[in-house]
Amino acid sequence: MLPVFPEGKPNPLQHANLCSRLVFWWINPLFKIGHKRRLEDDDMYSVLPEDRSQRLGEELQGYWDQEVLRANEDTREPSLMKAIIKCYWKSYLPFAIFTLFEAIFRVLLPTYIEDLITYSQNYDSSESGALTKAYGYTVVLNICFFTWSILHHFFFYYTQRIGMRLRVAMCHMIYHKTLRLSNSAIGKTTTGQIVNLLSNDVNRFDMVTVRLHNLWIGPLIAIAVVILLWMEIGISSLAGMALLIILMLLQSFSGKLFLSLRSKTAAFTDTRLRTMNEVITGIRTIKMYAWEKSFAELITRLRRKEIFMVLRSSYLNGMNLIFFDTAGKVILFVTFTTYVLLGNMITVSQVFLAITLYQVVQITGILLFPVAIEGVAETIVSVRRIKNFLLLDELPQYNHQLPSDGKTVVNVHNFTAFWDKESRTPTLQGLSFTVRPGELLAVVGPVGAGKSSLLGAVLGELPLSQGKVSVHGRIAYVSQQPWVFLGTVRSNILFGKKYEKERYEKVVKACALEKDLQFLENGDLTVIGDQGTTLSGGQKARVNLARALYQDADIYLLDDPLSAVDAEVSRHLFKQCICQVLHEKITILVTHQWQYLKDASQILLLEKGEMVQKGTYAELLKSGVDFASLLKKENEETEPSPVPESPTMRTQTSSESSIQSPQSSTPLLKEAAAKDQDTENIEDTLSEERRLEGKVGFKTYKNYFRAGAPWSVIIFLVLVTIAAQVAYTLQDWWLLNWANEESTLNIMAYEKGNITEMLDLNWYLGIFSGLTVTSLLFGVTRSLLALYILVNSSQTLHNKMLKSILRAPVLFFDRNPAGRILNRFSKDIGHMDDSLPSSFQKFIQTFLQVIAVVGVVVAVIPWMAIPVIPICIIFFFLRRYFLETSRDVKRLECSTRSPVFSHLASSLQGLWTIRAYKAEQRFQELFDSHQDLHSEAWFLLLTITQWFTLRLDIIYIIFIGLVDFGSLSLTQILNVGQVGLILSYALNVMVVFPLCITLSIEVENMMISVERVIEYTELEQEAPWELEFRPPPDWPNNGMIALSNVNFKYSSDGPLVLKDLTADIKPGEKVGIVGRTGAGKSSFIAALFRLSEPEGRVWIDKILTTEIGLHDLRKKMSIIPQDPIVFTGTMRKNLDPFNKHTDEELWNVLEEVQLKEIIEELPDKMDTELVESGSNLSVGQKQLVCLARAILRKNQILIIDVDPSTDELIQKKIREKFAQCTVLTIAHRLSTIIDSDRIMVLDSGRLEEYDEPYVLLQNRDSLFYKMVQQLGKAEAAALTETAKQVYFQRNYRDDTQ
Repeated sequence: MLPVFPEGKPNPLQHANLCSRLVFWWINPLFKIGHKRRLEDDDMYSVLPEDRSQRLGEELQGYWDQEVLRANEDTREPSLMKAIIKCYWKSYLPFAIFTLFEAIFRVLLPTYIEDLITYSQNYDSSESGALTKAYGYTVVLNICFFTWSILHHFFFYYTQRIGMRLRVAMCHMIYHKTLRLSNSAIGKTTTGQIVNLLSNDVNRFDMVTVRLHNLWIGPLIAIAVVILLWMEIGISSLAGMALLIILMLLQSFSGKLFLSLRSKTAAFTDTRLRTMNEVITGIRTIKMYAWEKSFAELITRLRRKEIFMVLRSSYLNGMNLIFFDTAGKVILFVTFTTYVLLGNMITVSQVFLAITLYQVVQITGILLFPVAIEGVAETIVSVRRIKNFLLLDELPQYNHQLPSDGKTVVNVHNFTAFWDKESRTPTLQGLSFTVRPGELLAVVGPVGAGKSSLLGAVLGELPLSQGKVSVHGRIAYVSQQPWVFLGTVRSNILFGKKYEKERYEKVVKACALEKDLQFLENGDLTVIGDQGTTLSGGQKARVNLARALYQDADIYLLDDPLSAVDAEVSRHLFKQCICQVLHEKITILVTHQWQYLKDASQILLLEKGEMVQKGTYAELLKSGVDFASLLKKENEETEPSPVPESPTMRTQTSSESSIQSPQSSTPLLKEAAAKDQDTENIEDTLSEERRLEGKVGFKTYKNYFRAGAPWSVIIFLVLVTIAAQVAYTLQDWWLLNWANEESTLNIMAYEKGNITEMLDLNWYLGIFSGLTVTSLLFGVTRSLLALYILVNSSQTLHNKMLKSILRAPVLFFDRNPAGRILNRFSKDIGHMDDSLPSSFQKFIQTFLQVIAVVGVVVAVIPWMAIPVIPICIIFFFLRRYFLETSRDVKRLECSTRSPVFSHLASSLQGLWTIRAYKAEQRFQELFDSHQDLHSEAWFLLLTITQWFTLRLDIIYIIFIGLVDFGSLSLTQILNVGQVGLILSYALNVMVVFPLCITLSIEVENMMISVERVIEYTELEQEAPWELEFRPPPDWPNNGMIALSNVNFKYSSDGPLVLKDLTADIKPGEKVGIVGRTGAGKSSFIAALFRLSEPEGRVWIDKILTTEIGLHDLRKKMSIIPQDPIVFTGTMRKNLDPFNKHTDEELWNVLEEVQLKEIIEELPDKMDTELVESGSNLSVGQKQLVCLARAILRKNQILIIDVDPSTDELIQKKIREKFAQCTVLTIAHRLSTIIDSDRIMVLDSGRLEEYDEPYVLLQNRDSLFYKMVQQLGKAEAAALTETAKQVYFQRNYRDDTQ
């Protein structure tokens, strides 16, 4: 089996030297490509061996397995956190040591610059040695800045890499667990929850490794600052530090509150994503039932609850941002107010030291410390959720290999089992049977009898309560609802086995797929869409059967594979596949096709989980009433063939004997691709996700803000933001001006010998207080208003996207895998909820600080504008150069993420099949390949970000150097307050500037999520649900359908699937629609429901269907679909989502479809929550739920496209309940439609024949006659007789009238 993706370019980091690694020089070639053209998948460098998903996942899995073992020995709950720490502490520790040195450097730096201010204050032009010394210190300082910057980015990058590795390893473990979940565990989780774990929960690991150090660095720096300030201004420092400690304690408390909110938010997100997943997978049913509004309301309600929690979390986060914004100013105010009131006089050096040290604390203690608390709190919640998932029950690993004597056998003895351990009624009870090679065991019984559960028991999916199941041999399994995955038809059949042309062609022929493959555009290399959307139900069933045959297993478990195909194909499959190809194998066939029972070696009759009868066909015919009643209809129609062919076939040596398959070749890494080109991918081709090009435009930003608030509010926010920054700057300027005046006054007083002259304390303190209060008010308003607007924007855009998705035509869902759509509702919306609002706000705050610094420096030293202009030009050109590549890499990261979710969703749907074929390892390798491709993009994103921020840092260090040297050169004309102000600001921005740039990139990258969401709000829409012209409420009261020259295709560029179709269906007429698989039967239904707009005209009761809204049309037709869909929620909601019916009506309809007993046994009866996708109901029971919906709707037109498993009951109810209605039935068995008023025969999209069944049977050249004759003489004769009786009764009745 080849890996999913071709080998990428060699990663240049592997061979880069130390200097290249330190300054990220090795990534330059990528920027050159990004500057010339759009980046594509093959431009990305292959993932490094140490970053590969398999390696990382297996390493962490090993530590987790050890932790689980130790916990079991110590009788305690395992700790996933312990396993993570043991796995990563060694690689993480060096960065802690560097962080400590970095903190020491940042704290001591202000004390050094204080010397420059002292030099400025005591400036003496005659002392040239002091000037030289000052210049020397400044040169050393700037060299230190440069070295620190390079090391900071280098270590920061590798810390981020550790976070990436942890996330990748955790995703590997989650998928590994998913493949091993027991069926009871699957009931406790949902696809939505697992998608949420893989999209949002694991994301916490990316940032927590970077933030974690701030938990201990923040308090450490705070202590160091207290000591330095105590040495400088004495006891007054305690007032400010007391306030700082209170703030840090408040933030620690907010961390606990954040933990609680995050847990609640995650639960709501799980539920929303689960519901969204069901909507996407069941969209056809939802559209045909016109239930979009009901589901839109449900998801909007869930989203409202989720956003309420998100908003509370955001406000909590906003409080931390307010602390960051204003705490430094308030602490400064409290410190110096206390200092002055204690009778001290302030100096510029004291003010400078206090401002700069508080700025250090402001960044580490007030901004990064709460961010670390928040990040760690989120991570703890995520680790707990992942741990709970990893501790769910696993399916026991059974070894079905051959015993030493080489004999294959399936032996079940006294088997009893429960799907639900809490249920009193066993699913299966007291089953005993043995099947040996060459035998065919047919399993029959009514709906809900336990037939599929019996196969589950043989597979090991249904855990036994008592008894014994012995299975010796390799198993192939064909599920009742056919499962195909995204890939080619060939890859679906080969399923990882080596391609052998002769054997492959025999399998395709046996499964009657030859003609179908000819019709497909690229034959067997045609890509099957997500959930097999490009294939009909019958084609999917045969692809599943072909997959099983190609495996050349010992034991074949076939769960009703003949039901989805027409009678001719059914007979072909039974004779060619089951009786010939599998004649030497052990075959267990669940079936409702009674005509094949006589060919079975044994028949097992189940009812309510118990074995009612067991024996050969002849034995069971003699055995009594129950079996006879089940076979009554069949016995009336057919006579037993005197010489049965099939049993002899199964004992002969077939001319098409199976070829022993070679060992599956499964190279893990991409390098193996070239060695074995005839080995087929499981997932061969992925439909490419559309990626937008160029920069994230102004329109995206405009739409984002406008979704959150009107223009007036946005303008008010901008004004408040600017006013807040002006107030902050004025406060610092006023304090330094005050200190400068105080110094000047002291010097003058000293020179005059008069020490009684003092400044007006009330005036200076009053202005200082006023500026502090103003900055506080503006800061609070700015933060809370911005967060509200941005979270509200996320809510609005989510609802717009949901509305757009629900209004999109079915074709959109056929072309886009569920994982791709879910990605926008999970990861992209997650970014907009959690990360973007706070990042945007932090960016605005830090950006304004940088602007303020440049403004202050230029105001104080006007000639600094000369170097600032070229520096700004270099900065903007560098940023533009960077963003050309960065945007493409981010978009690649987003698009390579979708296949991870699609693969997960697909694997969950086909879990039984994957486990039956022992393909878990192959699918794990595929998942790792998808992860590795995503890691390639993520790795580049981390690298190019650090490349850019390092270069910006160097530009800014040049700016700081110019400020330092400029201050020294102009000491004689600058006052000490001005020097203190520009140096304190320049020093602060040394930390703020890289943060600002990082945040700007983060915001730009996360705006791509907004861009992707907005893209889905502008999808092509189907016709309106309601139009101005509304049909009368009782329309259609007759049920007459007329079609004139109808052509139909699913897409504007697709082939016609219905061609020039003209027909009239009279009121109350029962019409059977027949045709070979792919003839256009389902397309006929799609045209009636306008799933795509048909050409030509369709009238229902003289109203043109294109002139009314889709809901007005679809609500007036009932359908029982081939693939029954049941949604998570109560049975009541599944039957009546709009609450239009009373309890009595619902119970009556459940009784009519024989589901009342089953529902009454549930704990809360109709209000019991059904498991995801109704998986606690059998397929037949789900079919009956669809019938119940149809009865409740009481429409004049009914369309039936059912699996024959419930045919008899459905046909009976239709005759009772829909006697006066127009009924269109897509035939799966000719016996179900032989008594129809007329038969519509379709072939290749054309209406070839349309008349009464008996009339068509009189014409020996008719297609219908040939189809009936292919069933065999006895059955053909019985069907002809039935058609004749119905014809004469109907015509006789008409004559008498």
